[in-house]
Amino acid sequence: MSRRSGLQQQIINFYRECFRAAREKPEATRPRFQQFIRQEFRKHDIKKNDFATIEYMLRKGQRQLDAYKKPTMKDIHV
Repeated sequence: MSRRSGLQQQIINFYRECFRAAREKPEATRPRFQQFIRQEFRKHDIKKNDFATIEYMLRKGQRQLDAYKKPTMKDIHV
């Protein structure tokens, strides 16, 4: 198995962080948050060597995650 690049590891860590944040949401709404996370990660068909786009999407995702982590955000509709 080959080692992951730093950017690949950042993406994996971010994915995990999203699911950890979803666990903090009310139990009734967690499946919707988890479905949303999966949809967002699968929605974009980005080539693995398009570093500028990957880094942009990572920053955009981090801003979204910061908004969704707020305690006032109780539910999400997908």
